[in-house]
Amino acid sequence: MAVPGKLEVVRAGALTTVQDLGRTGHAHLGVPRSGALDEPAHRLANRLLGNPESAATLETTLNGCAVRALSGGVAVVTGAACPVRVDGLPVSWGKPVRVPAGAVLEAGAATYGLRAYIGFAGGVDAEPVLGSRATDLLSGLGPEPLRDGDCLRTGPVPAASALGWSPAVEAAPWAAAPRELVLPVRLGPRADWFTEGALRTLTGSEYRVSPATNRIGLRTEGPALERARDGELASEGMVLGAVQVPPDGRPVVFLADHPVTGGYPVIGVVDPRALWAAAQSPPGTPLRFTRA
Repeated sequence: MAVPGKLEVVRAGALTTVQDLGRTGHAHLGVPRSGALDEPAHRLANRLLGNPESAATLETTLNGCAVRALSGGVAVVTGAACPVRVDGLPVSWGKPVRVPAGAVLEAGAATYGLRAYIGFAGGVDAEPVLGSRATDLLSGLGPEPLRDGDCLRTGPVPAASALGWSPAVEAAPWAAAPRELVLPVRLGPRADWFTEGALRTLTGSEYRVSPATNRIGLRTEGPALERARDGELASEGMVLGAVQVPPDGRPVVFLADHPVTGGYPVIGVVDPRALWAAAQSPPGTPLRFTRA
């Protein structure tokens, strides 16, 4: 018999959202991809729990969150390194732990990195929208960001598994967030809108992650990129990892909740496989762009 679970949000934190692998295939309808910013950390949480990779997790930002497991269950915290406690007692980060009925699981403030992922056996069972449970801050699709007192469900776990549960994977190697963010960028499609000096500046200068960074885009602080031509483009399609340059000349790297069209020129595109590190880089992190 399958056993669903219930969770109560005790402390929502700065920004905690429900995330999965996103709602791909809808850009032509104006719907962003969304999904976990640090996708490898999200996938690892599900792997450690024996969940399907499509199961939803909670993505926290900076200061974590706390939830009460009203019916008990098994959980794991991955992503940003942080203290993890069950009813105030320290438990392992990065390894599945039992959370008894009524106990509070807390992922504390990030000590290294920015975003933690809390996975539950059975996954977070929010209502799917266009095939995904992801919260999209740009379009407003998916569940609202968590608030104190919210109630959540977890997906059903077979009763036998709930009673005699053992981890699908005991441990797994994991790369920590880098001290310096290095993003490989392939120039184009609008690199010709910039001077040769601007192209050298992009890959030869040090930038820093701006405090204005969010799930939509990583904003940068550093030297401005000089245009070779005036005017603006008609809106055109935008992809994950696009490096768009607004009028102030500081590049913006589009992340999971990015708009699907834009009118500022895109000087290059970052390999999406490198964006997990962008998700874990707090404001002030040194940033370099390199030619892919």
